[in-house]
Amino acid sequence: MSTASPTSAPPVQKETTAGNYFVSNYPPFAFWTPAAVPEIEAARLRPPLPGNPLGVYVHIPFCRKRCHFCYFKVYTDKDSQQIRHYLEALLRELDTYASQPFVGGRHPRFVYFGGGTPSYLSENQLELLFQGLQARLPWDQVEEVTFECEPGTLTDHKLETLRKLGVTRLSLGVEHFDDHILEINGRAHRSKEIERAYRHARQVGFPQINLDLIAGMVEETEDKWRMAVERTLELQPDSVTIYQMEVPYNTTIYQHMKSEGRLVAPVADWETKRRWVHDAFQTFERAGYTVASAYTAVKDKARTRFVYRDYLWAGADLLSLGVASFGHINGTHYQNLHDFQPYTDAVTQGRLPVFRALTPQEDERYIREFILQLKLGSVSAAYFTQKFGTDPRTRFAAPLATLESWGFLRHEGDRIEINRTGLLQVDRLLHEFFKPEHRTGRYA
Repeated sequence: MSTASPTSAPPVQKETTAGNYFVSNYPPFAFWTPAAVPEIEAARLRPPLPGNPLGVYVHIPFCRKRCHFCYFKVYTDKDSQQIRHYLEALLRELDTYASQPFVGGRHPRFVYFGGGTPSYLSENQLELLFQGLQARLPWDQVEEVTFECEPGTLTDHKLETLRKLGVTRLSLGVEHFDDHILEINGRAHRSKEIERAYRHARQVGFPQINLDLIAGMVEETEDKWRMAVERTLELQPDSVTIYQMEVPYNTTIYQHMKSEGRLVAPVADWETKRRWVHDAFQTFERAGYTVASAYTAVKDKARTRFVYRDYLWAGADLLSLGVASFGHINGTHYQNLHDFQPYTDAVTQGRLPVFRALTPQEDERYIREFILQLKLGSVSAAYFTQKFGTDPRTRFAAPLATLESWGFLRHEGDRIEINRTGLLQVDRLLHEFFKPEHRTGRYA
């Protein structure tokens, strides 16, 4: 058992300023380059590593409205003909992979539809997309089909269609229940639409329904945050995912900040956001939920899984389709072209629509898996020793000692654990594990 005495962590910036904080991959995206695109071409021509699972990500970039805090590639101006053309391009992109040795006969273990707003699609468009995907890759071993939704786009018939098509995990982008906060942050839906969509989703029988919340949105208050948590708990979702508001550079909020000549965001500071998330988790725990990661609470840990997350954080291959989407195949990371027309043109012309790529070194793959799994709050030293050949307590001795001295981490026996205080700020702590050359500049 570790016995180091805690020391004070270095002071952190209290105010929420512009920039990305969320760590979703490693090495950071800023180090992926167009010069490495031939590496993804080569990766798809090699057979997969034996036993490594395959997942599929499908990016749907359409929305009714662009949220002011959104930094994803989304479009609000595409008509039905353009949307159909995009869906056909997605399927053609899959064709370029499906016949290659990397895929050749593999059965995906999960499929994830993200956006944008996947639920923006009509029932006919959904059927076209799902049937096209299933005709190209077998879904008989798929353990989870996740579908992101904006409540205001969900009609009863669309929910029934999604369940019929095989969606097992419905993720509702609620973010808040206060109409003023939803409006001022640019959300398209309102509170009445949340409950209506949720109630019918329950009636339809989705095995898992997740609700997303964001702590610290523009004009958030103590009372309004408490109300949002209470309203969420009243619905009794299978899982709740809570993010802390950030202000990336390519958001409407940042553009407003920039035009006003100041870089302090009109949102709660980090100390307040961490406290609000802590209070929310305690509320859910008192109601019988279990905190399962830095961002999630689940109603029944034995039944509720995040298959896509667990596979990805353990190094699974991710075949990612669509504009600006991120993937990982045969040890190489890649991102597709950023814009609608270049993406669809490339696919139509039979070219791989990849913009940038990176093949991490073995040690960088170790860092990636270790830091992502630390977000679960507890990892097994034996697991990493067996997979990478070096005990993480040796490989990461310095950053582990640093986090332990700050009072965020402990290890006893096989387990390395980050406590709740550490999990609430885990994304900044993970930078301690980065190589020196990856600690500078923007994360994205």
